[in-house]
Amino acid sequence: MLQFGEPDPALDYTVRPTAFGLVFHDGRLACVRVDRGAASYYDLPGGAVDGDETGEQALVREFVEETGMAVRPLTRIAEAAQYFRKSDGTPVNNIGQFWIAEMLSLDPAAKVEADHQLVWLHPHTALNELRHDAHAWAVAVWLRRGR
Repeated sequence: MLQFGEPDPALDYTVRPTAFGLVFHDGRLACVRVDRGAASYYDLPGGAVDGDETGEQALVREFVEETGMAVRPLTRIAEAAQYFRKSDGTPVNNIGQFWIAEMLSLDPAAKVEADHQLVWLHPHTALNELRHDAHAWAVAVWLRRGR
């Protein structure tokens, strides 16, 4: 598995299983803009796998929480890890599954994470704007597959 990011040797990184999705619609890729004021950033929708969830279950849950979008995972296209520090400073190593998913419906009222906003980016813009190298790499894998 590919590993992105440089760990700080003074920190103890928690291994965190995750699932992220790539949903393409009208020539654009679904991303989330996470509002942190001047430190705002873009991610692929998704996040931590909780408890005994599967990656597919986590992906479906995270998409609703972050965007209000109901999705159906289709194919797992990549897996990569990313060292980083969460917004609260916690050091983690995301072990990420990356899925191609299909949008089933969109209900903005179903979204529960107020600081997350669904944005549709051109895939090449997403390559430049996504916070994590692992996310940009997964988009590149997806583009090279011919979507």
